[in-house]
Amino acid sequence: MTEPIKFGTDGWRAVIGKEYTFYNVARVSEAVAQWLLSQKRNSKVVIGYDCRFNGKLFAQVAAAVLAKHDIKVLIAPDFASTPMVALGVLELKADIGIVITASHNPPEYNGFKLKGSFGGPLPQPEVDAVEARIPNELNYNPNELNFGALLQSGIIAYTDLEKLYLDKVRASFDLKAIAESPFKFAFDAMHGSGQRVIAALLPEVAGLHCSYNPSFNGIPPEPLARNLGEFLQYVRENEIDCGLATDGDADRIALVDSEGNFIDAHHIILILIHYLKHYKNLEGDVVTAVSSSVKIEQLCKHYGLNLDIVKIGFKYTSELMRIKDILVGGEESGGIAVKGHIPERDGIWIGLVIWEFMAKSKKSLRQIIEEIYEIVGPFAFERKDLRLTEDVKTTIVARCESDFYQQFGNYSVQKINKLDGFKFTLSPSEWVMIRPSGTEPVLRVYAEAATVAAASDIIESTLKTILKD
Repeated sequence: MTEPIKFGTDGWRAVIGKEYTFYNVARVSEAVAQWLLSQKRNSKVVIGYDCRFNGKLFAQVAAAVLAKHDIKVLIAPDFASTPMVALGVLELKADIGIVITASHNPPEYNGFKLKGSFGGPLPQPEVDAVEARIPNELNYNPNELNFGALLQSGIIAYTDLEKLYLDKVRASFDLKAIAESPFKFAFDAMHGSGQRVIAALLPEVAGLHCSYNPSFNGIPPEPLARNLGEFLQYVRENEIDCGLATDGDADRIALVDSEGNFIDAHHIILILIHYLKHYKNLEGDVVTAVSSSVKIEQLCKHYGLNLDIVKIGFKYTSELMRIKDILVGGEESGGIAVKGHIPERDGIWIGLVIWEFMAKSKKSLRQIIEEIYEIVGPFAFERKDLRLTEDVKTTIVARCESDFYQQFGNYSVQKINKLDGFKFTLSPSEWVMIRPSGTEPVLRVYAEAATVAAASDIIESTLKTILKD
């Protein structure tokens, strides 16, 4: 009996060779096919894959299963980022997109993301409908499907999603202004699927880890400070004004300032609001996940912008972007989207928006951040990922649910937000949040305060409290 396959916050993810097998990819692809056939005939699907081990072969299995049901498949001939696939679905008028990727997860993982026809994450009801159709067993042998023959028949066709993406970027940005600005830029692809983009657009920009390496040098391709040590040092030692890092499928972003300091997503969201509203006079609402900084609410109030706070998982942000005029939508994890592009995270696109901001304003990244601090005040954010036994994790979550925690060391809980996880307000500018990851077997603990030391102290006080048994 095969194990049930479940979709998490952003798709299905599993360890390659364990749960993530060709057969299980075929099972999920069969469910996608059956869901499409229940909707309409003559469906069209766009498929891409990232730089993980055997990504191309997993993508070909998915394509062959769909083609078996006479569903037209447009597949990338080489690795492609998640934003490339999302844009491809929209531009090529496909019914759904599939990305074979585990995004920022460690190299032993792979995954299966679904994109809607509008160019963003497939909404939860549709994801649930696909998941419900995943068969326990297939009534055919997927190994007997011949990808080459299906390609030759025309039911599967190669489509250059990277070229489509590059064309969109060139039409949307003043790349000449960025190239001729007084600032030096650098890019760290973390061996991810966005590795060729900056070199194609801005060949003078230095690139790190822009090569194919399915092991990602043993470092999870998640743009966090702890994973970017070499890049932080490179930026500092080579007098780079702004470094841009993206994750394994190039939908998440982090920045590095000229002193080699890691700039998190909270600051990036604030920079985007400040630029698009104050400098470009654009209108629209802002949407962020519940784990985002309280400074975003303060800046929105300053500019008279409406703020919506949603659950973690970009599908909730994307859902609002489809029905409302959203200026900026983003999450703590580094997934951010802006008005004028697809309702999907795009690390490179967001990085180019900020590089263009610097080029046009002639202001450094630090000067821009200081401008924002003048409005909302300085702050810092820290996060700790705990790998715990299931029993310990379940106990902590149950205690959070029952309001067991009212004190973390010297910090008293003022209120608790249970929208998604458990966000404990400790003061108007300080909070700590406890939440099980939806894509990894970890418990995340987040904190915000005025300084790094204060945020770290909140984290440590919280850990002592929840782990003392």
